[in-house]
Amino acid sequence: MGSVFILISDPRGDTLRIRALGPALPVLAAVLVAATACGGSSSADNTGGSGAMKLKVVATTTQVADFARNIGGDKVTVTQILKPNVDPHDYEPSPADIQAIADADLVVQGGVGLEKWLDQTIKSAGFDGTVVDTSKGVAIRKGGEEEEADGDPHIWHNPGNAEIMSRHIAAAFEAEDPADKAAYAANLKTYTGKLRQLDTWIAGQINSLPAGGRKLVTNHDAFGYYIDRYRLTFVGSIIPSFDTSAELSGKQLNSLVAKIKSTGVQAVFSESSLPPKTAETIGREAGVKVVAGEDSLYGDTLGPAGSAGATYLEMERHNTTTIVTALKG
Repeated sequence: MGSVFILISDPRGDTLRIRALGPALPVLAAVLVAATACGGSSSADNTGGSGAMKLKVVATTTQVADFARNIGGDKVTVTQILKPNVDPHDYEPSPADIQAIADADLVVQGGVGLEKWLDQTIKSAGFDGTVVDTSKGVAIRKGGEEEEADGDPHIWHNPGNAEIMSRHIAAAFEAEDPADKAAYAANLKTYTGKLRQLDTWIAGQINSLPAGGRKLVTNHDAFGYYIDRYRLTFVGSIIPSFDTSAELSGKQLNSLVAKIKSTGVQAVFSESSLPPKTAETIGREAGVKVVAGEDSLYGDTLGPAGSAGATYLEMERHNTTTIVTALKG
């Protein structure tokens, strides 16, 4: 079956050419027609009352959306596709996501294959603007399986990488909106300072642990960049993959329990976006503490507003405090 396109006009008189995906055509068409009939994102809607147009930015993940807000400040409006505590690995875009991308000036992604759904979504939206891959220039950790061919996508868990990601965002904003270049540069400088302070603080906290006690067992392989940066020992993960859809076999589970016992691991850490049941089973079998609930680590996603992981800076502080407290026993 060939591709099906919908041609509609937005309030500015431009024609949007949007490819519908198979059986979703009727729903998608209804959503898009309703959105444009209601006026979409007009100039008046995008000024914040200042009279000046703001850049319309679509950010894929919670992390890059947070970076974009910090760098863009009041010069941008950020539409965040992934919501807090939603697993990004198996996400399925909605018609609203397609419409947001169709209306955007810029799309910002984490990269390294994390958003496997993004390329098709961009095509479906007919978007031909700038796509900012924030992973460019980051030293990528290797993947261990075929589905991890691009490498480990959890690059933000090293604040140095977050700094690189933020620089890409600032450069893209400046290119798209040169009149506000000074504002973006100032915001980048301020945020870079906070990231460097965070890095120093985390290093000090981890270094307060005995060298032999810096051992980590997590839900899945999301913390490799953090482990490398702060020189922890990775004992194992409940899901032995970067992708949370992978499953742990009975043999692997028994092997992990034995490894926890033999290495003297103090705790098993669950993650906010994953159910803690398997972690609790392994902790019970190994006879060690399981960190779950409100103390869960934020791995793939930030938390909701008001939570301990509502922003990138808060997330990394929460994770570090939780790890250090648990490993001190």
